[in-house]
Amino acid sequence: MFELLITMLERLGIIVTIAFILTRFRFFRGLIYHDSLNRRQQYFAIVFFGFFGIIGTYSGMSFSTDNLQFNPWAADLASDEAIANSRVIGIVIAGMLGGYKVGIGAGLIAGLHRLTLGGFTALACGLAAIVAGIIAGRFQKKKNNLNLRTAFLVGAIAETVQMMIILLISKPYDQAQTLVEIIGVPMIISNGLGSALFLMVIKNVVSEEEKTGAMLAQKTLRIADQTLAYLRKGINPESARSVCEILHNEVQTSAVAITNQSEILAHVGLGDDHHCSTSPIQTQITRDVLKSGKLVIANDETIHCKEQNCPLGAAVVAPLKLREETIGTLKFYFNSEKEITNVVIELISGLSNLLSNQLEIAEAEKAYQLAKEAEVKALQAQISPHFLFNTMNVITSLIRIDPAKARTLLVSLSHFLRQNLTATTVSMTTLEQELAHVKAYLSIEEARFVEKLKVTYDIEDVALPVNLPPLTLQPIVENAVKHGIKNMDHDCQIHIAIHKGNRSTIVTVSDNGQGMSKERINLLGKQIIDSETGSGIALFNVNRRLTMNFGEDASLRIESKQGEGTRISFAIPQAEE
Repeated sequence: MFELLITMLERLGIIVTIAFILTRFRFFRGLIYHDSLNRRQQYFAIVFFGFFGIIGTYSGMSFSTDNLQFNPWAADLASDEAIANSRVIGIVIAGMLGGYKVGIGAGLIAGLHRLTLGGFTALACGLAAIVAGIIAGRFQKKKNNLNLRTAFLVGAIAETVQMMIILLISKPYDQAQTLVEIIGVPMIISNGLGSALFLMVIKNVVSEEEKTGAMLAQKTLRIADQTLAYLRKGINPESARSVCEILHNEVQTSAVAITNQSEILAHVGLGDDHHCSTSPIQTQITRDVLKSGKLVIANDETIHCKEQNCPLGAAVVAPLKLREETIGTLKFYFNSEKEITNVVIELISGLSNLLSNQLEIAEAEKAYQLAKEAEVKALQAQISPHFLFNTMNVITSLIRIDPAKARTLLVSLSHFLRQNLTATTVSMTTLEQELAHVKAYLSIEEARFVEKLKVTYDIEDVALPVNLPPLTLQPIVENAVKHGIKNMDHDCQIHIAIHKGNRSTIVTVSDNGQGMSKERINLLGKQIIDSETGSGIALFNVNRRLTMNFGEDASLRIESKQGEGTRISFAIPQAEE
């Protein structure tokens, strides 16, 4: 009995080899990571594990109950012979990983094959193979907690049940009893250990792959963190060189290069004496990637570098894309093709996608900045030529009547126009500068509407240093003048209040003009309005820039009643110290 156990344990080396090969198949990863398999995967697993069970049968030893001798290999059996084998291992693993269907299917294949070999236990062993699949399937739902102890117990239980079926079905009973007494314990122990060993090999290989994947993910995230700052403004020779230096240090290659569609932007590492920045693309393989948009692997025969003594022996060339269009390449050079493993290819493919996404982000950020500039210019475009002409006419008329006031208005107009020009060059300004801009505008309006317009201020100086987008306050005030009080002949009032609260600075512009309907209030600042009295684009752009910079809490709040006036306010959150 002991010699049989040792022999069967020795033959578990076959199981280890098959287990390792099994981990190379993609369908097997589905068994490990997914709760269910599709029909095609199930069929593939049934056939695979079924043949694995057949191998377990052939790797066993035939035993004669007549002379109590073992034959090293199992083949066609005589009527008094049976097989001590490891068939149950494949069936147990099939059921534990794939469930009842896979376990029973593998048991049918292995069991039918065992039936064809003959011997007095043929029927019992064939039936036991199916039962083993059912038993193992019982543990499939607990796959997430599957461990070596469970695998050992399931394998041992399945083999114990097989011994019981042999005693119940096989005839003559005395031969069945003799067989079980001799091979029962060794088979229970060896098949339990074999099932655990099979699972251990699978888990170790998969665990190593997961560790490798985690390391690649960490490396990719580290590279992303380092390269984002350089690619934020797009790709150029300076940013490309910085990125290449980071990739060269992280990936440990012979050289790294980045090209656009026509020239080398940067090359770091071996070969930098002839693969120079701003020089034309030298290799045909790069042109092929630019044309196809697909990753290509090249060896020393397919790189086709113009320099005969180029030390670069192999390369992986990946595309850099912007909106699905190939705009350049990312090139990793190696000493030989042997260094380009599947892990390296997967890493380079991921880095290609990563840098492409960063370029997409840079492009989107650039578009965002252009949009902000366009909004400011749209606000500047609200300055009506009529306003300038009317202002100049007022100044002209005052030159003779009141030269001092004419000079004051010229200074106010100069300040007003200068602030409009400055708004295109800065992204933020202070509330103090915005207020000065508004005062310049209103001083002009007060001179135009003599004794008609009265402006009052309620300002807390402590609130004036707060930052906000340029041309935020002036369009609101101009809206009050142009639309709020335009039809009034006298007693036109505009009140501007700036107060600092606990968490924000509140800015309010109110007038005593004609007011507006609730329907218009609901639309104003939220969309551009198709109306004869105005489109509302100024307030729309102001509201949009406030919410983009400070969030929805900073959006314009409009209160108005027809015939009573309008009040527009917004809150600028206090910066955290």
